[in-house]
Amino acid sequence: MRNRRAALAATATAATLALALSACGQNSEGGSKEDKSSSKGGTIGIAMPTKSSERWISDGKNVVKDLEAKGYKTKLVYGEDDPDTQVSQIENLITQGVKGLIIAAIDNKSLNNVLQQAADAKIPVISYDRLILGTKNVDYYASFDNEKVGRLQGTYIVHRLGLDSGKTGPFNIELFAGSNDDNNTRYFFNGAMSVLKPYMDKKQLVVRSGQTQLNKVTTLRWDGATAQRRMDDILTSSYKSEKVDAILSPYDGISIGVLSALKSDGYGSGSKPLPVITGQDAELASVKSIIAGQQTQTVYKDLRKLADVASTMVDDLINGKKPQVNDTKSYDNGTKVVPAYLLQPVSVDKSNYEDVLVKGGYYTDAQLGK
Repeated sequence: MRNRRAALAATATAATLALALSACGQNSEGGSKEDKSSSKGGTIGIAMPTKSSERWISDGKNVVKDLEAKGYKTKLVYGEDDPDTQVSQIENLITQGVKGLIIAAIDNKSLNNVLQQAADAKIPVISYDRLILGTKNVDYYASFDNEKVGRLQGTYIVHRLGLDSGKTGPFNIELFAGSNDDNNTRYFFNGAMSVLKPYMDKKQLVVRSGQTQLNKVTTLRWDGATAQRRMDDILTSSYKSEKVDAILSPYDGISIGVLSALKSDGYGSGSKPLPVITGQDAELASVKSIIAGQQTQTVYKDLRKLADVASTMVDDLINGKKPQVNDTKSYDNGTKVVPAYLLQPVSVDKSNYEDVLVKGGYYTDAQLGK
């Protein structure tokens, strides 16, 4: 009898334990959910475009730091601006059995096949800063308000030239845009043109080169040397007796290239002051240039926050949670609208870099040479 009672008690205990474990395995929507601790120690693949840009080096380091703080291993690769190399790298990451992918695309239309492989392996994909196009196999998008970046640049030019306070010009402006294979390029450009075009229509802003359409002003791979050559050509063909008053530049690396061309043409000395020159990413060289009175403005995007958003998204997906988003309408990649979390950019110039960048802990005075 004692043995029978003991057996019944053991059976009841086991049943109670099984029910408890079953309850722990349910999420709030009633679906099965893996215990979070079991996902830790897995590897997340991170594919970045190039080490030739300071910002992508920072992005890579920040994402690695955040994921490792969450208990993951990481595999960080750089495609060096070669789309085929990036595809091969992502294929290798999938073969290695990564639990998630965070991808900043080099060519946003080249990843369809490799992301199908990721989907077949049930690997979630976060599109990082550059929206991946033409595939349903991208789960979420982490970026900044890209159209606002352009609006900040356009607004800065209008304000510095005094157009918003009654000056009529005309002022000469030249337009530069990012790479034609980066989806963000059109958002930056359209945002800027929403501010600048009304003044162009009234002839208060004049593009002497005549190059105003997006497909005429792009800069492949965001390359500063390419921008410098184009600026050289524009100065030679359109500014023999005129001077440039403003340059719409979407990115600091392009701004540095444009500045080199301008200085070679005598700008920055004597009767040819440097024009208003915008930028983006608050790269160290450009912030130093702003302090020195050369580049005029940059748009600061806190890459630490972007890395946190992306790493949290992939962690949530691996652990059966729904990532937080704040935009579910704007980013149609041609196959689906990708839910996004967009951070806010900040305009920075000589008047506020100390408050925004130094007091914000992004740079130290020593890094800025002060």
